[in-house]
Amino acid sequence: MPVPADTHLAEGPLLLRPWQPEDAPALHTAVQESLETVGRWLPWCHAGYDLDEARAWIRHCREGWAGDEHFAFWVFERDSGALLGSVGLSQRNLVHRSASLGYWVRQSRQGQGVARQAARVAAHFGFDRLRLVRIEIVALPDNHASRRTAEQAGARFEVIARHRLWVRDRAMDAAVYSLVPADL
Repeated sequence: MPVPADTHLAEGPLLLRPWQPEDAPALHTAVQESLETVGRWLPWCHAGYDLDEARAWIRHCREGWAGDEHFAFWVFERDSGALLGSVGLSQRNLVHRSASLGYWVRQSRQGQGVARQAARVAAHFGFDRLRLVRIEIVALPDNHASRRTAEQAGARFEVIARHRLWVRDRAMDAAVYSLVPADL
């Protein structure tokens, strides 16, 4: 049974919901603010990122929900409605009941536990709603902030996997973490 595209998840000061077309300007602004930190690790976050790219990303996310394939959430602060970042489950493997968990937080809100809390909320969603039995978090080995977030979210380090990611037109090794339901 497909997961409704109007799913909202709340915990503490955070509210997670699927991206909507009207979110494009806020996404564009958050990306432009975060080039120095997020852009260092995620190639899609670049100086030329424009409103059309934001709209295209949101369309892609909405198609993922419609196809029951991947689930990207806007993470925002409940009280102010401010966009804090995004978290999502992708690369869903129906046979093995697994997925990959990714996250980013706008530069002005980094270091406040937003990614950790959002990752845990998304993982609960994956285990409870999608019936996953394993979630992987994959980061470049020297992305210490992302690796620390994975650990703080309860994930266990497993391995440095050779050529696990394709980044900036080349294969790169990556740190692989996993979450299983018992970790939460």
